[in-house]
Amino acid sequence: MAKDTPRPLDRFDSRILEILSREGRIPVTALAQAVGLSKTPCQTRLKRLQDEGYILGFQALLDPHKLNRAHIAFVEVKLSSTREGALEAFNAAVASVPEIEQCHMIAGAFDYLLKVRTENIESYRRVLGEEINALPHVSSTSTHVSMQAVKDKLG
Repeated sequence: MAKDTPRPLDRFDSRILEILSREGRIPVTALAQAVGLSKTPCQTRLKRLQDEGYILGFQALLDPHKLNRAHIAFVEVKLSSTREGALEAFNAAVASVPEIEQCHMIAGAFDYLLKVRTENIESYRRVLGEEINALPHVSSTSTHVSMQAVKDKLG
């Protein structure tokens, strides 16, 4: 079955995905035991879930405090133009700013919402002034500083 044609997941597939979303480094033997399969059928299912695009990859979750990137700001961005060329230019340029952890196009009062991680408010001000405001077609920004991450699935 092609990646674009989703097939229904059975209870074993669903359980594998649930466990991997919490414990991406779980050994296959432990995963198999947790879902009630032997190792080989579990490996086969895991490979199929990857091939079909249910599992996009695996990554390490890094501690932002140890990396001096604990300051989180959410930035509303309005563009001066929302023509396709302007959107494409902004989308391409935003990828070059390492402090921008996430970028979402938004339907609403502004055009994009950025999640920005920096060391502190001073470094955020620098990133905002020198990097974000210099992105193509940015006409205005509004910043919301996170005081505490109450729920953050990625760490």
